[in-house]
Amino acid sequence: MKFLKILFSLIFLSSLTSTAFAIERDLGNGWCSDVRIHFFAGGAEGDGFAGIVQTGAENAIRDTGADAEILYSEWQSDRMIQQLREAIGAGVDGIAMMGHPGDEAIMPLAQMASEAGIMMMYQNVDVPSVRAKYGGGYVGANLATQGYALGLEAIRLFDLKPGDDAIVMVPIGDYSRAQREDNVRIAFEEHGMNVVVLDGTPEQATDPNSAIPVISAALAANPDTKILVHTGGQMLGNAEAFAMAAGYGPNELLQIGFDTSPQVMSGFVNGYAHLTSDQQPFLQGYLPILSLCQMKVLGTGALNQDTGAGFVTTENYNSVMELANAGLR
Repeated sequence: MKFLKILFSLIFLSSLTSTAFAIERDLGNGWCSDVRIHFFAGGAEGDGFAGIVQTGAENAIRDTGADAEILYSEWQSDRMIQQLREAIGAGVDGIAMMGHPGDEAIMPLAQMASEAGIMMMYQNVDVPSVRAKYGGGYVGANLATQGYALGLEAIRLFDLKPGDDAIVMVPIGDYSRAQREDNVRIAFEEHGMNVVVLDGTPEQATDPNSAIPVISAALAANPDTKILVHTGGQMLGNAEAFAMAAGYGPNELLQIGFDTSPQVMSGFVNGYAHLTSDQQPFLQGYLPILSLCQMKVLGTGALNQDTGAGFVTTENYNSVMELANAGLR
C-alpha cells in the first residue's frame, strides 16, 4: 500500500510538471510579431488564384501575428525580381516568393539574402537549384508530376483515343512554370493524340479575355479539337467566354486545367469546365509564413509540402464549391 501511495504521488507530481512545462511552452498570441516578412501572392490583388493565396497568407498573419506585407506582381517575373531585390534591401527577416523567374534569375539574389541572414521560402513554382545551394523550403505542387497526372486523368475520364485532337496552352517563355502544362502535352502525345501547342502568356493570366482571339483562331483552324487545356485558374475560370466566342455551347468542348476558384466552380456549374487539378492555393499562402515564423522564432528547418492534392471533376465539384467560393480552396 505504501508503494502505491508513493507511485500515485510521483504520477501526480509528474502531471503537474508536465502541465507547467506545457504552459511555459505556449507560444501565446502574436508569437511572431517581431518577425518582418515580405510575402509574394503572385497575381493581381483579388484575382482568382492569387486571391486564395492571399486569404491563406492573411490567415497565417492573423494566427502568428507576423509583421508581414503581401506583394502582388500580376504574374510578371521581372516585377517579382524587382520586389525580391527591394525586400532584401529593406532588411526583412524572411521572404516567401514564387519561383516563376526561375533558378538562374533568383540565384544571385538568393545569395544576397543568405549573406544578409534573410530566411527564404518559395511557393507555387519551385527553384530546386537555388534551394540546394542557399536553402529554403517549397510549398506547392510538383509541377511536372501534376501536369502528367492531369493528362492521364483526362485520358481516362473522357475516354480519349489515339488520334484525338487537343490544344494545350503552355507558358513557353517560362520553363520553370511551363513544366506543368508541357507534361500534359507529353501524356497526350504518348497516348497517340494530336496536340497543338499555344503560348500561354502572363498577360493572359492577368486578363484572360486577351486570349479569346488566339483560342478562337486555334479552334477554327482545328475544328475536330476534343479538349482544350488551360494554364491556370484564371484561364479555366474564363472557359465559358472562350467557348462562347468560338461558337461552342455547354459540354460541346472539353476544357480542363489547374486550380480552383469561384470562377472555375461557375464553369463546372454551367458546363464549360470539366476537370481541374487542385493545388490548394490556400496552403501556398498559409504555410510559407508559418514556416518562416517557425524558422526565426523556434529555429526549425524550412518546411517542404507538396500541395498537389487531387482532381475536381463534374462529378465531385459540389463537395469543394463552398470552400472555393469562400476563398479557402
